[in-house]
Formats: sequence, structure tokens, C-alpha cells
Amino acid sequence: MLAIVIPYYKLTFFEETLQSLANQTDKRFKVYIGDDASQEDPTVLLEKYQEQFNFVYLRFDENLGGISLVQQWDRCIAMTEEEEWIMILGDDDVLGKNVVKEFYTFIDTKQQIDLIRFNLKIIDVNGKIRSDDFSFSVHESAQDLLDRMFSIQETITASEFIFSKSIYNQNNGFIEFPLAWFSDYATWLVFSKNSGIYNINNESVYWRLSEINISSKSINIREIELKIQSLFLFMSFLQDHFIIEKKKQKEYTFIHLTNLLSDVKFFKICSILSKCLFKYKFEFSEIIILEFVFKKMKRKTIKIYGGICAASKG
Repeated sequence: MLAIVIPYYKLTFFEETLQSLANQTDKRFKVYIGDDASQEDPTVLLEKYQEQFNFVYLRFDENLGGISLVQQWDRCIAMTEEEEWIMILGDDDVLGKNVVKEFYTFIDTKQQIDLIRFNLKIIDVNGKIRSDDFSFSVHESAQDLLDRMFSIQETITASEFIFSKSIYNQNNGFIEFPLAWFSDYATWLVFSKNSGIYNINNESVYWRLSEINISSKSINIREIELKIQSLFLFMSFLQDHFIIEKKKQKEYTFIHLTNLLSDVKFFKICSILSKCLFKYKFEFSEIIILEFVFKKMKRKTIKIYGGICAASKG
């Protein structure tokens, strides 16, 4: 049977998530909702869905997600019972009505499966689709997934995957990085290393990108620092487990650093990266950081020089 695990914290879009569960054409699943000591009580809303699908709700006394999102996921998964399969669903994400049905239809035809992925569609705060067409061949390897990550041509989340409890237990749960940034990426690579990934393209999971989730662009310096630490830890993880091209690694790191640091002042960038260099070092990290800082400094010099020239002409 399938366990759908929801690490709950925000009420804003939660009813849409619950309604998508109630709409499932196949009810062979049980939902486990782990409330991370949220200030937004969902119990009144949950009463509305009491008879529509089978669920267990547990409120934790301690907010763990603020310290370790991965540990919050793990303790929610610990709520599950005898289910052989697990899906982690965000409290603002939505399932297509045939997700469960297509899951059971698919596993009936396959033997060695540990990781299944549904087609992903990205929605905004209004539920409008912002990106889709992330559909692939039926079976792919961990290396295929890594190549997709490096191409940065698609979004990969925690919500569109279903994994076996056995592969989860064999690997002692999710790989932990700060803010769980890149944790799902690393975990899916590990879970798929032996038997690959099986893709179900004829049904979708709708992942919501909004200003209230961790995937949104941050202006909080501490959060930016933690995300960069996770980036460095992820690069180190990849070097330990995969053969990767230096060029691809460099390009991938540059893109993420540029995105995370685009609105940060130059001297603060130097401070953040110097800390990461000494604490979260990986092969080629010195070269990548020095080149990144040099390019930032070069742009800053050109910008200042351009301003001086404009002022002199005026």
C-alpha cells in the first residue's frame, strides 16, 4: 500500500492539497500528516475531509523544520505503518486525480523498482501552470538524472517521487543538507543508483512555487549562506559518488552562485564565500570561488568606471 506523507506547516494552500487527495480515483492510500508545531491549526479543515480518505494527524510539540527540514521529513515518515511505498507531498502541492491509480497500474507490470517519478507541472499562487512538459522515457539511470540536474532545464522536487520503504531504510533516510537544499537531489540519485528511475508520464503532480516556500528566491543573508553551504556539500557529495566533468561542475556551481548572490553586496559575497571555502571545501572550489569573485569585481569596476564617465560627460 502507499503512504502519502505530508510535513505540514502552512495552511494557505492546504485545502487544495487535501481536495486533490479526496479526488483520487483510487483510494488505496493512507495519509500521514505531521504538524511541525505550526501556528496555523489545520484541525477544523481536516474535519471536513474526515470521511473522504484515510488519514492520521499528529501535532509535534517541537518545531523541527526550522532546525532541520530533513529531520522533519524523517519523523513524519516514521509515522507510517506497514506501507511498502512512500510519497512526500508538500502542504501546498496538488496531485492529479489519477496519480494513485497510475501508480498501482505501473507497479503491477514491473519487478525491481525503488523509485518512481510522475510528470511535474509547476503552478503559481493562483494554481496557474507556469511550466510543464517534464516528461521522459519510461526508465532512466541515476546518471541520466544527474545529467538533467546539470542541464538545469527542468525542476526536480521531493513531491513528484514515490520510493520504496526498503530503499529508504537501506540508506538511512534522506541525505541532510542545510534547509534540505539539494537534499532531495542527492537522495534521488542514491535511491536510483541500483535500479534507476521509472517515469509515469500520463499523470502529473502539481508543485507550487510561491513566496512562502523555501524554493523562492531569498533576500535573507543567513538563508543565502545556508543554501550556498548546501551547494558546496552537494558538489562534494557528487565528487564522492559520481564521475563528473570539471566544466559541468563549474558551470553548475556558477549558475547557482549567481542566482543566490545576485542581490548581495560585493564585500558580503566575499565574506560568505570565504567562510564556505574553509568549511565546505570540495575539489576545484578554490578556482570556482576565485573566478566568481573576480568576475563580480570586474563587473563592479566597469559599473563604477561607467558611472564616472557618465558624470564627467554631464
